[in-house]
Amino acid sequence: MVFLEAFPGAHRPLYEVKANLFKGMAHPVRVRVLEILSASRDVSVTDLMADMGVEASRLSQHLSVLRTHHLVVSERRGSQVFYSLAYPRVADLLATAKMLLGEVLESTQQQLRTSEWVAQESVEARESQQSAPTP
Repeated sequence: MVFLEAFPGAHRPLYEVKANLFKGMAHPVRVRVLEILSASRDVSVTDLMADMGVEASRLSQHLSVLRTHHLVVSERRGSQVFYSLAYPRVADLLATAKMLLGEVLESTQQQLRTSEWVAQESVEARESQQSAPTP
């Protein structure tokens, strides 16, 4: 597996390597960077800072993590550094995560509606028992 050989600790089980990949994305700033790069071919650091409103040092740290995890690549052009996704499948992964979150949210909303309905039924049952004449 050539792909895994590029990762530190690739001799570990695949599930650990996958977890490490997700760890590389496990910050809102990094997810946002990946989303921006998913929508564009390449983006300069200056444009990323402007889009995200984060300080250069903070953005640099997050870009470093993304590079370490092989999620982005950089290219210097004159005085500018441009970033792009290392693999198009990163965009696919973000899209899949968005769909999954939509399904989870929908399921959670259905559970809440069911809970509210059960609670309302319980209140109505108690009220009818209290207002019913006793024999």
